[in-house]
Amino acid sequence: MTRNFYEAIESRRSKYGISDESPISDERIEEVVKEAVKYTPTAFNSQSGRVVLLLKDKHKKLWDITEDALRKVVPEKNFSDTKEKIESFRSGYGTVLFFEDQSVIEGLQEQFELYKDNFPMWSQQASGILQFIVWTSFDIQGLGATLQHYNELIEEDVKNEWNIPSNWKLIAQMPFGKPTVPAGDKEFESLEDRVKVIM
Repeated sequence: MTRNFYEAIESRRSKYGISDESPISDERIEEVVKEAVKYTPTAFNSQSGRVVLLLKDKHKKLWDITEDALRKVVPEKNFSDTKEKIESFRSGYGTVLFFEDQSVIEGLQEQFELYKDNFPMWSQQASGILQFIVWTSFDIQGLGATLQHYNELIEEDVKNEWNIPSNWKLIAQMPFGKPTVPAGDKEFESLEDRVKVIM
């Protein structure tokens, strides 16, 4: 399927209904992720983005970890909705974990002291671009995805489980799989209130 850039942007949506199937091979999934990491623009060409791709049973293990972490902070009487949500992510085919390498950011802060307060912000911006590229690329390939943020709850356990370097900071999790239901309707705020054109 070939779509132009703007069609791909419009099509990329949060798809919560996903199955443990993929319309493309594991090799193609890996290729899409690697291309995104390679070509994502970064401030000062820092290339601070790091990614861990979890597939199949490793992906399910992540959501087991997340469920266990949530049980410690969500009251049991309220846990059924939380469990259902986590199960929807676990039912997918894989998860992309997005990290930012803090050693790269700290090195730039030392090298360019004038901009030191900006490097953490620029790192977050670069990660957002990387997430968008992966997400949109997955959509083009027929994969549905959402973006989740259980960072503080699971980061230590995730690092221990997969021997992730301590200087990688977890930013987001993207569960994906073959879509089973379309994205819901979305309302848009008036562009006249959001965009100013000055000539």
